[in-house]
Formats: sequence, structure tokens, C-alpha cells
Amino acid sequence: MLQRLFFASLFFVIFTAGAQDGTVSPYSSLGVGDLRQVRTVENQSMGGLGIYTDSIHLHLNNPAALGKLGATVYTAGISHQELRLETFDDAQNSSVSNLNYLAIAFPIKLQRAGVAFGIKPYSSVGYNLEQFSSNAEGGEIVRSFTGTGGINQAFLSLGFAITPELHIGATGNFNFGRVTYRRIQIEEGVVFGTLDERISEINGFDFNYALTYQPQITDKHTLFLSARAATQRNLVSTNEQRIETFVPSNGNTIESINVNLDEEFLRFTEIKVPTTYSLGAGIGEDKHWFVGAEYSLQQFSDFQNVFLQGDNVTFEDASSIAIGGYFIPNFQSLDSYFSRIVYRAGFRLDNTGYIVNDKPLEDFGITFGLGVPLGGDISSLFSNLNLGFELGRRGTTMNSLVRESYFKVNLGLSFNSRWFQKRRIN
Repeated sequence: MLQRLFFASLFFVIFTAGAQDGTVSPYSSLGVGDLRQVRTVENQSMGGLGIYTDSIHLHLNNPAALGKLGATVYTAGISHQELRLETFDDAQNSSVSNLNYLAIAFPIKLQRAGVAFGIKPYSSVGYNLEQFSSNAEGGEIVRSFTGTGGINQAFLSLGFAITPELHIGATGNFNFGRVTYRRIQIEEGVVFGTLDERISEINGFDFNYALTYQPQITDKHTLFLSARAATQRNLVSTNEQRIETFVPSNGNTIESINVNLDEEFLRFTEIKVPTTYSLGAGIGEDKHWFVGAEYSLQQFSDFQNVFLQGDNVTFEDASSIAIGGYFIPNFQSLDSYFSRIVYRAGFRLDNTGYIVNDKPLEDFGITFGLGVPLGGDISSLFSNLNLGFELGRRGTTMNSLVRESYFKVNLGLSFNSRWFQKRRIN
């Protein structure tokens, strides 16, 4: 029953995922939107680390983990985010809730090879901004900017064990989505307002590769090493643009013109999102504790989206540092339920690669969370409910920018079963 419900949910999400805006951030007007960098709640709660792998969880960002998989895993995650948006002289509160991921993984051969597939968002666009200025005669000019949509990913991952300590994996992502940007200008003393609407239908493939090496260095301790590469996304964007004049008092259209983008060679454009490289290392004791760190680098200065390019935005190389880990007091405890809970924590510092109004855009977050065992029969012994929290800040109030302070709650379910495995009859 659970398997049927999960597949029905996956089928439904594939056809409705594009309806999510997923963000209310003004910074989602940049690039291809607010990059979601979706990870399972387990990984998010450890600062977003992509190093740690085990046999009972699906890892969305490290396909090499599938080489260790020991059971079929169904996983899904949702989130709710409260934000405070501040400028130098104003502030407002907002919130947004999302389905973050839905996926299934199963072993082809127990702890030797595995496969996973599912869907998750890649980027989200959702903003509504107003800008006030004056013309030469002192009349007020009001410009409003809105954006909706985003890009989603349907993915298929494979992972293999080369040796018990060395694992490799690869993920193929199909990116698809639609983004709409609207700019409206109304000027005092001018009869008509103007609208510039741009729409992009985006699709394309990219691939992620991963390698993990986890040697036993003492009787109890394991070293975790990880290398990952998310290849450059060469996305194809099919574009359209409409210019309209209208009456500001009632919104009635006076004239609407579809811009001939073929003449400007902008009907079909390529969006280039450069390759990201990640290296990580950690140490831990199986089912007791783990601590690690990871560094990621992206040559974001090569980013390109010629159809939707902001005037006040330039790009530089992006980077990220994440540190985190977990602790389980006593995994085998029969007397204390709290001793079997997984306690996770971490933090991250991201240089996003955007320079807005000559100011680099940085994002800092502190994360923590719990993994609560669900129990049940032996086939779902390692199933768990994961709760994560994140406190963070992005941007600044300097240079006429917006500072975002946010509190995010993540809820994830990781359910294990023996489905896809042959039944043995003694």
C-alpha cells in the first residue's frame, strides 16, 4: 500500500512541480532564480555536507552512496521558511512552504550496487519589487518588477562498490521549467504605462559524478573522503517577449506587440551554469558519531544568460564551506528511546558568486536537527522521521540591497523496506 501511495505521489508531483514558486526572495531575480541546492533533511541538518554515506539513507547529492545501499528507501521532504526582509529604512516579514524532494532508491545487489530516481527543484523565482524615482519635472516614476516560476529536476542515479571501501556513482538530471519576468513602469504626467514581459521555457540535461573512499583507520574509526563534480549545465531556453502599453487607472491594454526575437537571435538561447567541484573529509565511529568538512568551488564568473541579464549584476567565482556532524548516544539502547535519536548540527558559509550593486552576495547558515527512529517490524527497523532547523542570513542593507534573515524548518521521512528484494523460502 505504501509503495503504491508513494508512486502515486511521485506521478502527481512530476506534473505539478512547476506550479511552485518556492521563494519570496528578491534575489530570485538573479541568474536562473534562487538556487535551491536541495539535500535530504539528514544532510541539511549537518550544514549540507555531502560526505557521509551509509546503507539506510538515500543521498541526493552523492550517488556513490548507492553502492552501500542495503534496503529499499522511500524519502520525501517538505520545508517551511519564515523570512524578514530589511532595507536601510524598511522591513517586512514573509513566509513560504515547499515540497523539497520525493525519491526512491533500491539496491540492485545488496551493498554492492543501487539505483535511485525522483524529482526535486533546482531553482525558484518568486519576487515582487517596487522602485520609486522622479523625472526631470519632479513627477513620480513607479517601476514594479515581478517574477514567477522555476526549474525542476527529474533525476536517475546509479552507484557501485569497486571495493568495500571505494564507491563511485553518477546522476543524470533532466532540467525543465518556465520562468516569467514582468517589468511595469508608470510615470506621473504620462498617459500610458508600459509593460515588458519576458518568458523562458527552459530544459536540458546535466550530470553529477561522485567518488567516496572510506577506509577503517582504527578498530572503531572510519575515515570519510569524498570528491564530487556537478558538470556544467548547458540549458536551452526558448524565449518570448511582449511589450504593452496600458491605461494605469483601469489596466486596459492600448497596444500589445510580440517582439521578433528571431531578428535579435534571442528566440533560442543557451544558459550556462558552470561546473561545481566539491572535496570533503571526515572521521567517525559507526552508528555513534561523525564530524566532517567540505569545500565547494564553482567558476561562476562564466555564468551566462543573455536573454535575462540584470544591469546591476556581475558574476565572480562562487565557493562554499560546510562543517557538520552527528551524534547517537547509544544506537542499541533498549531502555532509553532518546539514546537512539540522531542529533545533528553544522554550519555553512556561501559566497554565491553574485555581485549586486558592487557588493558580493553572501549566505551564512547554522543548522541542527534530529533523526527519530520509527521502529516497526524488522523490514522497517531503520526507518526514521527527520526534523531539521536552519537559522541564516543572506545579503546586506548596504548599497541599496536587501538583507534576508530566515528561519527554516525541514521535515523528512526516510522509510526502509525489503521491497525489490527476493523473498527467501527455507
